Amino acid sequence: MHRTSFAQDLWTNEMIKPIVRYISAILIATTVAGGLTTARPAAAAKKYKYLSPLALAASRDGNFLYVDEHTGNSIAEVDVNSGGVTRRFGLSDAPTGLALSPLRSKLYVTAGVAEGSVYGIDLSSGEVDMLAPAGHSPTAPIVRPDGSTLYVCSQFQNKVLAFDLIRREKIAEIPVVREPNAAAMTPNGAKLVVINQLPAGPSNADYASAAVSIIDMDSHTVQANIPLPNGSTTLKGVCISPDGAFAYVTHILGRYQLPTTQIEYGWMNTNAVSIINLAQNTVVNTVLLDDVYLGAANPWGITCTTDGKWLCVAHAGTHEISIIDRLALHQKLGRVATAEDVRNDLSFLAGLRRRVRLDGRGPRGLAAVGHRVFAAEYFTDSIGVVNPGSPDGGHAARIALGPEQAVSKVRRGEQLFHDADICFQKWQSCATCHTDARADGLNWDLLNDGMGNPKNTKSLLRAHATPPVMASGVRADAETAVRAGIQYIQFMEGPEEDARAIDAYLKSIKPVPSPFRTDGRLTHDARRGKKVFRKAGCAECHSGRLYTDRQPYNVGTGLGAQQAWEFDTPALIEIWRSAPYLHDGRSATLRDVITLDNPEDRHGTTSDLTDAERDDLIAFLQSL
Repeated sequence: MHRTSFAQDLWTNEMIKPIVRYISAILIATTVAGGLTTARPAAAAKKYKYLSPLALAASRDGNFLYVDEHTGNSIAEVDVNSGGVTRRFGLSDAPTGLALSPLRSKLYVTAGVAEGSVYGIDLSSGEVDMLAPAGHSPTAPIVRPDGSTLYVCSQFQNKVLAFDLIRREKIAEIPVVREPNAAAMTPNGAKLVVINQLPAGPSNADYASAAVSIIDMDSHTVQANIPLPNGSTTLKGVCISPDGAFAYVTHILGRYQLPTTQIEYGWMNTNAVSIINLAQNTVVNTVLLDDVYLGAANPWGITCTTDGKWLCVAHAGTHEISIIDRLALHQKLGRVATAEDVRNDLSFLAGLRRRVRLDGRGPRGLAAVGHRVFAAEYFTDSIGVVNPGSPDGGHAARIALGPEQAVSKVRRGEQLFHDADICFQKWQSCATCHTDARADGLNWDLLNDGMGNPKNTKSLLRAHATPPVMASGVRADAETAVRAGIQYIQFMEGPEEDARAIDAYLKSIKPVPSPFRTDGRLTHDARRGKKVFRKAGCAECHSGRLYTDRQPYNVGTGLGAQQAWEFDTPALIEIWRSAPYLHDGRSATLRDVITLDNPEDRHGTTSDLTDAERDDLIAFLQSL
């Protein structure tokens, strides 16, 4: 949210901060008009053209859906029987997730980025109340069945936060692995299943995979961090079976150890659900959601119907919902020989699954209500509806959340970036490897600089402002790379206007403020580290406002046939979130970059730094 300079000054005062948040909530709180509660986020209404529904929550009686309108800075209440929006609640920040209290008429909403918050909406009175600060980029709130505790994923602090809802205070911080972005709780409240979006560790290793964290709710400790199959990344959705026995996790299964010579039969990427046995905290198996000749790109939300019969998955890239006979799935899994047989079998779901194409685009969050499943259609400001029990999948309706809007070039580019319709056989979208337009944590052997030299996926933030591009600088600029990506990675020929729209979207992306700053400012350690950055000679190449001189250098990191190669000087903005590092992802951390992987001090004189100076240098880099 944009704040005036006066408000920014207030925001730096820790004692004033809660008051400012409370006043912000009151200023945009709902007012009663015509018998319906409507929001008045005056600034938000002008600033945000699109609503972008992201997540859903259903009322206990099944009569209402609550919709996270991410770029609308609002929460919509939808009557599922009439299909109309009955109320809208305004927020001072973009909402990122929502959860209903199981005991009373209360809706909890996470919102904001660097200064994230948890809001409470009293559904009886319509009052919006800021409950507590919730760290950096809070998301995926979930309430314990007894209504006592709220859990929130703090995505960029790699933690799950626990809040006592009676005392309205934080009672625990539970460390997880990397970028927790969704969670589900067992019906008895004993376990919280948290998915970590990206792999942690080097990407040149033989095994690179994201993990699922299992948290014991009584002790608030991590029971297990369960790695998914090699190449698993971009975890987006999780749900638990009604009996609490299994968790289901959506993700990409990258075949990153193969050169990208083709895309057929899931050669590069497949799309999957992994099943976890919650009694044993082990992976039962990983099932592919694709068909032999038709990918099911970018699985996102996932839910079980209340009777446990159907498992439903939203495909954000192909604008579909998969409806899977859950009980038959488990029966078939019980008859297979090995897990590897299943996770390489594109026909495994034949006869067990139907794919239903939606009218809207970009389905993300799902919610099951009675015999229907609802999908938040991000790019069309709508809710899709399917009936899993119907023989044809029961595509019943599309609920519009607002008037249809003209699509700007930037919005069109964002849609195309996430759209597998522009890919041959719909196996993947640009967002498959560039999660959130950043990176998936894997190495890929692209053919633009020869075969047999895989490179770490790069963030696309400011790529258009820092030519040349690619680690070896083989593309003159990002415009060339976008068009080459459509042709040689999507294996399609797209119209020039589509490529220009993608350019516009990528140019529009702004960096996320670092979670390692305090109130947006450098810490004392980081300020000392800025001096070390100059002392070590880092600033000679990492110069300017984006910290790159855009020149190639041989800094001794090439291996084998690449020993004489020069590599492009990477920009350092948002380096805190772009691990692993170096062209081949060998450095899991920034400390590895300046210690283990800096031969002969060829990219900064760091060998003679003291431990304290290294700590300060890392603090500065993490603040960028």
